[in-house]
Amino acid sequence: MTFVVGEDCIKCKHTDCVEVCPVDCFYEGPNFLVIHPDECIDCALCEPECPVNAIFSEDELPEDQQVFLELNAELAEVWPNITEMKPAPADAEEWANKPNKLQYLER
Repeated sequence: MTFVVGEDCIKCKHTDCVEVCPVDCFYEGPNFLVIHPDECIDCALCEPECPVNAIFSEDELPEDQQVFLELNAELAEVWPNITEMKPAPADAEEWANKPNKLQYLER
């Protein structure tokens, strides 16, 4: 099983989760983070660190976010690895908890 970054990360991209990951399985895109499913060891350390609750265990991923399981796997293969916390985007708070953000995902 793996953990999955969901829709709430889009345009928020807080990196608190990256700091606690013991296997460095996070990858960074322009406005979103993903978890590499083959590298995740299911430790669950990242989930409570996300300030916008965008990280789910695979078996608890909401039905309307199932597409993110595939997106995390796909994008982790092309985006660079991130291992250190960075400042969130300046407008992250404006985007927190907004619905229907998939359309804003930058690849």
